[in-house]
Amino acid sequence: MNIPLEDNFNDVLGKALRGLKLLPAQLASRAGVSESDVKKALAGEFDEAVVRKLAPVLGLGAEQLVTLGRKAWYPPPHEIAGLALFNTPFADFTVNAYLTWDVKTRQAVAFDTGTDCGPMLRTAKENGLDIVLILITHIHGDHIADLARLKKETGARAFVSELEPTEGAELFTAGRVFHAGGLAIESRQTSGHSKGGTSYIVAGLEKTLAVVGDAMFAASMGGGLVSYEEALRTNRQQVLSLPDDTILCPGHGPLTTVGEQKTHNPFFPEFNK
Repeated sequence: MNIPLEDNFNDVLGKALRGLKLLPAQLASRAGVSESDVKKALAGEFDEAVVRKLAPVLGLGAEQLVTLGRKAWYPPPHEIAGLALFNTPFADFTVNAYLTWDVKTRQAVAFDTGTDCGPMLRTAKENGLDIVLILITHIHGDHIADLARLKKETGARAFVSELEPTEGAELFTAGRVFHAGGLAIESRQTSGHSKGGTSYIVAGLEKTLAVVGDAMFAASMGGGLVSYEEALRTNRQQVLSLPDDTILCPGHGPLTTVGEQKTHNPFFPEFNK
């Protein structure tokens, strides 16, 4: 499934600008470009020279941002036994949900629901899977739109961070480890985009997975709607500290890896100095 990257270079610029609470005029002054140049860049008009001047002012990696502007990178396919991605439409974009399972016991865990859990339910039935847990990355509507149906159809218990309670889900504290068959799933707080944003580190498959919700995307991250600084910090501490071959399962856009994000994500330039 060739899902487009969630963000273009101008989306990254906009998230950083808002996160740092700068006005276009302030950015223009600090970068030594015109305010018109800034506004054109934010509107999606790619000028490499301008982007290279804007990037350091915003704490972004210039090379990674230019690569994004050129549309020169897309993650290679990442396939792993015991993992399925479900991409469903919401408004004018799409959202991801995931199913992971122990290939021996066939016990499965759903991560979020997307807007339609039907494809997930069909996959479970076709593969003889028993969905025993539903783990929520955060409670934005596109991620939990079909929670009631998924619970009803599977009888599975749903869990969400204690920092953002939602109807139909039990609360837990980050650090809790969940189990399903031979899978061990560690929960880590990756807030900033949302108050209770949670990433789940899945061990027990051929490769380690990190289901990160909107904490991080391929070549981008969720906007710091709660705290931009916290979003950057928790990503560095809880996601990018994982081994490079860890497969990242984001809430939007394609699968990627920790190593790929150290190389290609403009928000974390320190890995490419």
